[in-house]
Amino acid sequence: MELTPIQKDILIALINLQREKSRAVKGEEIADLINRNPGTVRNQMQSLKVLGLVEGVPGPKGGYKATGGAYEALSITSMENEAVVPIYLNGNLMEGATAAEVSFTTVRHPDLCQGTIKVLGNIKGFEQGDKVQMGPTPVNKLVVCGEVVGRDDTKNTLVFSITEMISLPKKPVKDYARMDVVFINSTSSIQETARILVENSIHGAPVMEGDEIIGVVTFTDIGDAVACGNMTAKVKDIMTMELITVDSETSLYDAVKMFDKRDIGFLLVSFDGVLKGLLSKKDIFHELTIY
Repeated sequence: MELTPIQKDILIALINLQREKSRAVKGEEIADLINRNPGTVRNQMQSLKVLGLVEGVPGPKGGYKATGGAYEALSITSMENEAVVPIYLNGNLMEGATAAEVSFTTVRHPDLCQGTIKVLGNIKGFEQGDKVQMGPTPVNKLVVCGEVVGRDDTKNTLVFSITEMISLPKKPVKDYARMDVVFINSTSSIQETARILVENSIHGAPVMEGDEIIGVVTFTDIGDAVACGNMTAKVKDIMTMELITVDSETSLYDAVKMFDKRDIGFLLVSFDGVLKGLLSKKDIFHELTIY
C-alpha cells in the first residue's frame, strides 16, 4: 500500500500518541504533534478510514485509533504486550519513545559500522551529530550507542554511526560461577592470606570459621590494614562482614548491575540456599573476551 508522506506522518503520530495515552487520539493532538492544520488531518483521516488503517471512536472521549492494517502499512509489528526499549538523545531519555527495530547496514565494512533504528515515537528532535543510545533490549540486554548521521521521517527511522555495542549472554550466574572456591581461615594472618590470594591469582576469598562463612577478605582489606600499621591482625579483624550473595539462577545482567551498584569485585553464589560458588568481575571479563 503506497501512502503519501502526510498519511505516513499522521499514522506514525497516531500510533505514538495511542501508545503513550492508551486511548483514542483526537485529530487536534495529531495536528499539534506533526505541525499541521487540524482540518488537513481530518481530511486525511477520511481517506485512511476508507483504506481500513484508522477507525473512529465516537463520544466525548472519542477520536481515532490505528488498526492492525496501519502497523502493516508502516512495516511495524503490532504487539499486545510490548517491552519498552528506551532511546536516549544526548544522554536524555526520550519519553514516550521505544525502539521497534534495529538493523546493521555495513557489517562487512572494514572501518565503518552503521545501523538504523525504527522508532515508535517522535524523532523530530534528532539532528545530525547528536549522540543516540538504544537499549537495553529485553532479551539479550543489547545496548547500542552511536552518532546520528541521518533521519528518515517517512519511515520514522534514525541512521547512525555505531561507536559501541554491549550485550550480555542470556545465561544464569551458575554457568559462570567458579565452584573451586578458595576459603581463608578466620585466624589466618595478613601475610598468609596475601600469599594464598597471590598463589591462586584471585583478588579475594570467603572467610570461614568452622563450617560457616562469616565474611570476605580482599587485597583492598589487606592494603588498608597495612596502611594503618596493623600488621599483626588476623583475617577476622580486617574482613568485610557483609555477605553479598546472588542466587545461581540470577541472570548475568542482574549480577553485573549488582557489581556496579555495590562497587564490589565478586559475589558469593547460592545454590538452593547453600553458598557453594563465587563469581568475580574477572570471570565475566574472561568469558566476554574469549572470542
